[in-house]
Amino acid sequence: MITNAHIRATAEAYLREHPQASDELAPLFGLLGQDAQLASRKEFRGHVTAGAILADTEGRILFIEHVALARWLTPGGHLEDQDEELMQAALRELAEETGIQPQHVVPLLDSPVHIDVHTIPDSSAKGEPEHQHIDFRYLFATGADVTQLQTEEVSGSAWHEADLLRGGGLKENVMRVLKERA
Repeated sequence: MITNAHIRATAEAYLREHPQASDELAPLFGLLGQDAQLASRKEFRGHVTAGAILADTEGRILFIEHVALARWLTPGGHLEDQDEELMQAALRELAEETGIQPQHVVPLLDSPVHIDVHTIPDSSAKGEPEHQHIDFRYLFATGADVTQLQTEEVSGSAWHEADLLRGGGLKENVMRVLKERA
């Protein structure tokens, strides 16, 4: 299981590279100070999720169509008890949702390319109140393509230019790394 110590160390490493994100990550550090169980999806003050930003050999980014949200997003989701590290959780989610296995993926950074804090609306159907997701997003590259979609959660996939990425520095961070690697 991913520990709060691992979450804190990963977030601190990210802030060393992106000190301008300190205000955005204040809710995360507040929850860490309250000993919130951030790896548990039942922690409704807020919990951590992991995501994969996957670039192909042309620098395009993989998007999936999320069934429940009816939106195009990058792969990712909740942490599981068997996850030991955030990057590994992002790779697991990528494999589950797209069929692209970790051995066909190369991490482009050792730390997240972006950490996003966003509000999830309440869901009476799931019995979940409004809460925050703290999404640790990792950047990977691959020459592989989607092999099998997790149809209960994903209805489609497509590769798009990186400029379609949205949210608080994500696009800028990804495009900078991809440009440096080109």
